[in-house]
Amino acid sequence: MRVLVTGGAGFIGSHVVGALRDAGHRVSTIDNLHLAAHGPDAVPPTDVRIADVRDPRTVAEALHAVDVVVHHAAMVGMGVDLDDLPDYVSHNALGTAVLLSEMARAGTRRLVLASSMVVYGEGGYACDHHGPVHPGPRDPSDLVAGRYDPTCPTCGRPLTPRRVTEDAPLRPRSGYAATKVAQEHLADVWARELDAGAIALRYHNVYGPGMPRDTPYAGVAAIFRSSLEAGRPPAVFEDGGQLRDFIHVHDVARANVAAVAALADGDRHGLTAFNIASGEPRTVGDLAQGLVDAMGGPAPVVTGRFRPGDVRHIMADPDRARSDLGFRPTMPFPTGLREFARSPLRAAAGGHEGLQR
Repeated sequence: MRVLVTGGAGFIGSHVVGALRDAGHRVSTIDNLHLAAHGPDAVPPTDVRIADVRDPRTVAEALHAVDVVVHHAAMVGMGVDLDDLPDYVSHNALGTAVLLSEMARAGTRRLVLASSMVVYGEGGYACDHHGPVHPGPRDPSDLVAGRYDPTCPTCGRPLTPRRVTEDAPLRPRSGYAATKVAQEHLADVWARELDAGAIALRYHNVYGPGMPRDTPYAGVAAIFRSSLEAGRPPAVFEDGGQLRDFIHVHDVARANVAAVAALADGDRHGLTAFNIASGEPRTVGDLAQGLVDAMGGPAPVVTGRFRPGDVRHIMADPDRARSDLGFRPTMPFPTGLREFARSPLRAAAGGHEGLQR
C-alpha cells in the first residue's frame, strides 16, 4: 500500500517508517522538524518532506495517490506551563482537523492515529466495598503529605489498581491529554461522516533508541538515562511506586504495521481504539533501578516530588490488540532496557523536565 506517515522524522515516527518499508509498503513522509522534538540542528533524512500538517496546500500535495495515512505529527509531553496550550491545540487539534479535511477531499479513507494512554487520566481502580470506581484528581495537600494513592470517592478507603480497557471513560488531566482526546474525537467524526476506517493506537510508555533527551518530549526513561550518563542518580518522583506499562518502540512500530494491514481490506468502518502496551506493568522505581543495573552509576534517589498533572497508576489491558490486530509485543523489558542503555538519543533541544509517565 501507499502510506503517508506524518511526523515521520520523529522518535516513534521514524521507527514506524522503517517497519512499514520492511513490510513492503511504499512510504512517504512529512515532518515540520519541531524544535522541541528535533533540536536546533536537526538534519532530516533525504526522503522526508519538510511540511506542516496545518498547511492545507502541502498536505493536499502529500496525499496524492496515498492509500492510508499514519498520523504521528503532534506535540507531546506535559510541556512547560499553560503558555504551551495554544501550541498544543494548534499542532494537535487544528493539525489533525486540516489533515482529515484534506483526506476527505483526496478520497483517502484509511487512517491510523497515534494516540496515547494519557486520554484515560488515572487508570482503572476498584474499591473492596464499591467495586470499580473512577477517582478524581489527587488533592495537592495529600501529595504534599506523601499520600500518593487515590482513595475511593465514596468511602475514602484505599483502591486496588486495575488494567484499563479501551472502553474506559476518557478523563484527560493535562492540556496535551485533552488534545489527544480531541484528535480521537475528530477522527471518529471523520470516519462516521465518510464511512471510512480509522484505528487509534493508544501508546503506553514508549522507550527505545532515538528518544529525545531533556525536552518536553522526553519520557522518564530518557531523563533517567541522561542523569546516569552525567554521573547523577535518577531522581524518582513521589515514592517510585507509580505503575506504568513500558513498551519498546520496535513493538510500537510493529503495531502500526498491524494496524495498516487491518485497514487494507477496506471493511473497517468508524474509529476503533487499541491499547498498545506490554501487558506487564512496572513501577517507575523499577525502571530507574533497571537502568542503574544496565549502565552502572549511583542508585536511584526517591525525592517525594510530584507534578499536579501526573497520574498515579495506569496499566493497560492489551487483549483487544491481541485478538483484533494479532499484535503481541516481543521485546522483554530487561532486554529492552539493556539495549536502551547503549542506544543513541536525540540531541537536547532545551532543559525542560519531562513527565514521569
